[in-house]
Amino acid sequence: MQTCSYKNGFSQGSMEMPHFGLMSTADSFNRPEGALLRARLHIRGGKRRLAQGKVSAGIVTLYDALIFALRWYHMAPEHQEKRTVTASLDLMDEKAMLRTLEASGVLDSSFDLGAFEALVDKAAREELPGYDYGPMLGQFELLMKRLGVMPYDEDGLPPEDPATF
Repeated sequence: MQTCSYKNGFSQGSMEMPHFGLMSTADSFNRPEGALLRARLHIRGGKRRLAQGKVSAGIVTLYDALIFALRWYHMAPEHQEKRTVTASLDLMDEKAMLRTLEASGVLDSSFDLGAFEALVDKAAREELPGYDYGPMLGQFELLMKRLGVMPYDEDGLPPEDPATF
C-alpha cells in the first residue's frame, strides 16, 4: 500500500486512495483528463467511505478530490478564457487555485476552504465517528457542480477496487 501524504504535512497512514490501480497517478498530475478522473474517483470513494462510517478517511479522500478538481479546472484548455492565472500558480496549492477562480468570477466565496481544511487536519489526526458530515458534503458537492466535476456518469468510471479501503 502507498502512503497518502499531503503538502501540509499530514498523512492518513497506509490508506490506499481510490485511484490506485484504476488510472495512472502521473496522468493526474500531468493531464487535465487524468486530474478530472482522479477527482471523480475520489468523490465516489470519499462518499462511499462516509456512508460506510469511515468518516475520517472519507473526508481526507474528498480533500484529494478537491485538489485535483481545482487542478483539472486550471489545466483544461476549455477553461483558459474563464480565468486569469499567472505562470507561477502552484497546481497543488488549493488556496491559490481557489482564490484565482474566485478573483476570475468563476466561483464565489461561499465554500469555506479554511473550515474544510481544519476538518481535514482533524480527520487526519483522529477518527470522527459521530461527526455529521451532511452539511460539509452538501457544500463540497455544490463546489464540485460549480466547477463542472459533478454530476458525472457513474458508469463512465472504472469499477471500484474493494482493496482501496
